[in-house]
Amino acid sequence: MIRRMSRNYGTTKRSKQGTLAIIGTLLLLSSGVRLATEAGQVIASEEASPDRIEAEVLDLSRPDELTVALEAIKGREARLIEREVEIEAREATLIAAEAAIDAELTKLEQAEQSLRDTISIAAAAAEDDLSQLTEVYANMKPKQAAALFEQMESSFAAGFLGRMASDRAARIMAGMTPEKAYQISVELAGRNADIPID
Repeated sequence: MIRRMSRNYGTTKRSKQGTLAIIGTLLLLSSGVRLATEAGQVIASEEASPDRIEAEVLDLSRPDELTVALEAIKGREARLIEREVEIEAREATLIAAEAAIDAELTKLEQAEQSLRDTISIAAAAAEDDLSQLTEVYANMKPKQAAALFEQMESSFAAGFLGRMASDRAARIMAGMTPEKAYQISVELAGRNADIPID
């Protein structure tokens, strides 16, 4: 009985090894078929340029085919040189445009600075004129100045009176009619009403 079991064990072991060998062989065959199929698809899907096709088809040991290959190389070189010239021309155009933009920006900055200087000079001159005119009105006799301010628009008169010393402004306003003095007072009081407090 022990011999029979050992025989069955040996037979079972051999049959398992045979089955594994068959499965292994089938796997190898399957991978070989798959590899061949996929390699064919990859080769077929590659883009082939005309220059490459010519190089593959031509037999360079023949002088006439060598001439054709050289002509193809020369044609490709000419196309590359043409492309390089186009790129250089574009770069030169871009550099020129950039230089022109920089020059225009410099001009704009100079014009802006010149305008600032002019505005500053004009503002200083206007301030000087207003100060001088205010001083003239302040040094006039109060009755004469009051008659002059009576003729002015209230906001304009308030501008001058607001720049004067309070005692001089008070003497001039005392010589005006009550209505005009009231209008100028309203203008003086409301001049800074619109300035935000916060």
